Amino acid sequence: MENYRIKDLNLAEGGRRRIDWASREMPVLATIEERFRKERPFEGIRMSACMHVTTETANLMRTLQAGGADLVLTASNPLSTQDDVAAALVSQYEIPVFAVKGEDDRTYYENLRAAIEHKPHITMDDGADLVSTLHREYRELLPNVIGGTEETTTGVIRLRAMAADRALEFPIIAVNDAMTKHFFDNRYGTGQSTIDGIIRATNILLAGKTFVVAGYGWCGRGLANRARGMGANVIVTEVDPLVALEAVMDGFRVMPMNEAAPIGDIFVTLTGDLNVIDRHHFEIMKDGALVANSGHFNVEINIPALEEMAVAKRLVRPFVEAYELADGRVIHLLGEGRLINLAAAEGHPASVMDMSFANQALCAEYLVKNRANFEKKVYDVPEAIDREIARLKLASMNVNIDTLTEAQVKYLNSWQEGT
Repeated sequence: MENYRIKDLNLAEGGRRRIDWASREMPVLATIEERFRKERPFEGIRMSACMHVTTETANLMRTLQAGGADLVLTASNPLSTQDDVAAALVSQYEIPVFAVKGEDDRTYYENLRAAIEHKPHITMDDGADLVSTLHREYRELLPNVIGGTEETTTGVIRLRAMAADRALEFPIIAVNDAMTKHFFDNRYGTGQSTIDGIIRATNILLAGKTFVVAGYGWCGRGLANRARGMGANVIVTEVDPLVALEAVMDGFRVMPMNEAAPIGDIFVTLTGDLNVIDRHHFEIMKDGALVANSGHFNVEINIPALEEMAVAKRLVRPFVEAYELADGRVIHLLGEGRLINLAAAEGHPASVMDMSFANQALCAEYLVKNRANFEKKVYDVPEAIDREIARLKLASMNVNIDTLTEAQVKYLNSWQEGT
């Protein structure tokens, strides 16, 4: 197969072993794959996926392929590709991949266009770059698209904005907003993997450090709790008064970034917004501060401003750049400001991605089966799919729960009985 762009096919065997290892922690996806292999719901369906090229994503690709899908995969971030996994998908599973870890922005978009030129019926996106590029540059392909799925908060925000502007030309299911996604993937996955990425990049001790978490959404909640569990003194910054109040009630110090900047040792952004850490914050940070991002795009940190302020820059460790400022202070940027959990580590553990990618697989099937019933807007994951994934996950963990009796169901659906 020649229709691919990866680093080195010789890495395939190591990638295959790691894909198989991850599959042991993904029993829900395995159950779905078994059914897909029998029913072939994606026979004749072309899919273009723009996702982090990891072992977990590879198992999703295998599941979709088992269902008959004709797949192409490209990376959703220039630093998130695991090159051995890309090689294994091409060599072992004959799935075209266009992704190389460390690719520049020009190559990133070339690879994105290669995936779009597959002429997809279904899109799978992580950040909405594929969908937005498809809308801007390949409008002639839009009438053939049945629909798409979106994996992350940032992408859902962009797609809802497209829908509000009436620019969205096909339906999207917001996989990110499923209970079995954001409750677990965002909270436990992002929390643990962000800590993992920071420690792998720096080898620092978190205990006793002042750790600033920008944003207290599900990702921020997870990171704040994991950092506290490692002994860090955690500060949360927020713009939403209700969410900020929750952080206070959860026991965290809450303050504006202007107040946190001079006292923080480690800063991590997880908001999905622009310039959360800006020039005026760099101006008052202490010498040696570490700055990282675990939101989808590196725009959360104003890197151009940091570049302008620096009189010198050097790579001091893999994924750690030291920016020396005119007054002699040094600010360390981790992973080029890109997703630190994927730039310097391996991303989320497979057991949480099991639920996220089960949502991807079942929502793609739902789109294909119900294609006539959708409008051009962003949809929530159907509650029945969400609950089925939770049920399958519990079953895989050998956890049983109660069921309501007929009398209990009747009581919950009536109003006549009171005190």
